[in-house]
Amino acid sequence: PGSGASTSLDGGSFDTFFEGWLVRHEHYLEELLTAQQQCREYQGDDVKDLITRVLSHYQQYFEEKSRVAQRNVFLVFAPTCLSSLECASLWITGFKPGFALRLVFSSVQDLSQEQSERIERLMEETKVEERVLNDELARVQESVAAPPLLAMARKQTRRMNVEGGREEALLTLRKALEEVVAGADLLRMTTTMKVVEILKPEQNVRYLTAATQLFLNLRNLGLQKDANTKG
Repeated sequence: PGSGASTSLDGGSFDTFFEGWLVRHEHYLEELLTAQQQCREYQGDDVKDLITRVLSHYQQYFEEKSRVAQRNVFLVFAPTCLSSLECASLWITGFKPGFALRLVFSSVQDLSQEQSERIERLMEETKVEERVLNDELARVQESVAAPPLLAMARKQTRRMNVEGGREEALLTLRKALEEVVAGADLLRMTTTMKVVEILKPEQNVRYLTAATQLFLNLRNLGLQKDANTKG
């Protein structure tokens, strides 16, 4: 089997993981909505346990994506399991951390003055980190005269026979992109964890509910648009 065969296998493996992860994602949304609606019945430990499990659920996604990226980083820039709309909304293979921070203000209406100030400071810090990663991604592409990543991803999902020099350049590109993706995923997770630390448990339930709903709404809309386009 050639490199393309293993590439297809890796992509298919992630697709299978993602299908199961989505089912769990919908179950967690139901739990979050129940906790939000029945806040009096949910005790402090119950809420904290739910928050921990939801965060672990997202962590599983990042860990699996990281494994795929290490095998073939181009696959995570254009995942076959995502709709065109979802792919178009990606920032370095995932959600933009700054967007997740803005979601705090729209989903949590009872922030204290101190909480608002801490979130705003975090937004400024995150903008700086996002710019660094954007610059690094641009530098990587320019340094190896790389074609658009989407085009590379499509080629990498098929078997590619490359000459020695091009293969070496491709390996250099892949390694550099792996580092940028790892940095972006780290920023996503650390930003989320900092938000969770700032918010109270009941506020976290509202925030995570909004984030989980947004993810599913974007997916459903994307699938509908793709179906209409094909139809």
